[in-house]
Amino acid sequence: MEQNKSVLAVRRMQTYIEEHISEQITLLQLAKAAGYSPWHCERLFKEYTDKNPFDYIRSLRLSKAALVLRDSKSKVIDVAFDFVFDSHEGFTKAFSRQFGLSPKSYAKGVPPISLFIPYLASDYRRTKLEGANKMQENKNLKPVFVQIVERPSRKVLLRRGIKAPGYFEYCDEVGCEVWGVLSSVKEALYEPIGMWLPLSMRKSGSEYVQGIELPLDYDKPVPEGYELAELPPCKMMVFQGPPFEDDDFEEAIGELWEFVKTFDPKLYGYEWAENEAPRFQLAPMGYRGYIEAKPVRVINA
Repeated sequence: MEQNKSVLAVRRMQTYIEEHISEQITLLQLAKAAGYSPWHCERLFKEYTDKNPFDYIRSLRLSKAALVLRDSKSKVIDVAFDFVFDSHEGFTKAFSRQFGLSPKSYAKGVPPISLFIPYLASDYRRTKLEGANKMQENKNLKPVFVQIVERPSRKVLLRRGIKAPGYFEYCDEVGCEVWGVLSSVKEALYEPIGMWLPLSMRKSGSEYVQGIELPLDYDKPVPEGYELAELPPCKMMVFQGPPFEDDDFEEAIGELWEFVKTFDPKLYGYEWAENEAPRFQLAPMGYRGYIEAKPVRVINA
């Protein structure tokens, strides 16, 4: 119970930061939002996010500033002031330290960079230990929306693990920065995805990877540790579960997996085509339900 209170206190601080990211933020303000002393708040924040509050705020401001520079023609100095930096020089120095290039250079070429993607605080140790079991539990199945979507010929920028079969093992092998890099790619056709690769794409490395789909003419430099691959056009059967509470994402995934196990695509004129394209998942977001897709082909009459 005490641990849950601590997690909720850190989440309140994260929410306060998000809502006031373009304003000055003090430790006293965060402490008031959390309901603990400033000293205790700083300790809890570091424990559950791996950053002290002001490193977290700086990383988040710089990442939001990078997105503004990526998607608009704003002047660097205006973006600096919008995100509470005192000077062009201070902003440029902080931006260069975090991303390895100046804001001016980034705005000109918008290469992939490692954005800071904040996640709501949770007890990751508990989640990791219990998550796999929760995903396998057979619950009362809930309504699932199913549709067929067409994926065109495209490239995918991906980062392989070592031998990870799923998300938790992948995070242990690769870390948590991959999603930030993928989210920074301006030319992305869709949002970042987790993928289970077919045998033809595995080579050496893990079955589970994370990537972003891109146009065939994408030709920007590939970040170290990443690679570009081409994907042929395919049909995907997309499964979307009902909305869920954010803390219940493991159960939402498990429930949808149980549904897919019992689903027969032949009833609709399709069959699984698991060797033709990666199966993929979108980031679990409670408001939209968990979404996963499997490749299919039309059954010839």
